[in-house]
Amino acid sequence: MSELLNQLWTPELQAALTVVVVLLVVLYLLSIVWVVRDAYLRGSYWYVWAIVALVPFVGVVAYCLLRPPLLQIDRDEQELEIALKQRQLMQYGECANCGYPVESDYVLCPSCHQRLKNLCPVCNHALEPAWTVCPYCATPVSVASRGRRGTAAQGRQARPQQGAPAQRTR
Repeated sequence: MSELLNQLWTPELQAALTVVVVLLVVLYLLSIVWVVRDAYLRGSYWYVWAIVALVPFVGVVAYCLLRPPLLQIDRDEQELEIALKQRQLMQYGECANCGYPVESDYVLCPSCHQRLKNLCPVCNHALEPAWTVCPYCATPVSVASRGRRGTAAQGRQARPQQGAPAQRTR
């Protein structure tokens, strides 16, 4: 038996096995480095994953199964995109009456016809409710004319709405 083993255990086989073992050790060490680096980039506890990765093969497989899905930089970019979209949505307002999204220059809500802004009696530009003068033509806007234009518009829109429920009940 030992003669057979001596015949098989040639210097070439010994060199080949040494190369295979060295490659496996290098691969094992590189997998630990990869786990640590990847865990750090994903914002995870890299030192905990380094200890887990010390368990040969099982540690790396466990990390691959349990690692966070996004890199930290991708997560930050995603949060910035969400914040940007929220800011873009905030450029549009909401109707205080029905909650329908309205643009900043709308005078009436397209859904419920609620007056959102007043109109200048001279140039017909949209005015914010708190303004006392038109910034486009410098016409003073009195409280009475703001209220009168608002009630006139509300009266115009109140008539069709009063007739609409009567038609629905028939």
